[in-house]
Amino acid sequence: MPHIDIQCFPRQLSDEVKQALADDITAAIVRHLGSKESSVSVALNEVDPDAWKTRVWDTEIAPQIETLIKKPGYDM
Repeated sequence: MPHIDIQCFPRQLSDEVKQALADDITAAIVRHLGSKESSVSVALNEVDPDAWKTRVWDTEIAPQIETLIKKPGYDM
């Protein structure tokens, strides 16, 4: 039951672009994890740039930096 939670700066994405993103991510999860398409859920949460450090970096990225399978190319 993979759930993908994408957190990013605000974007002006159409519903079609959001759906294409979800479809691409779902296809990758199905291909690499062998999940059923119906088991995958994807969320897109926009985070204000001023809140990124406290809402995302300090709580989600930094505490697990050593176990991330893709580390960010920036440091806070």
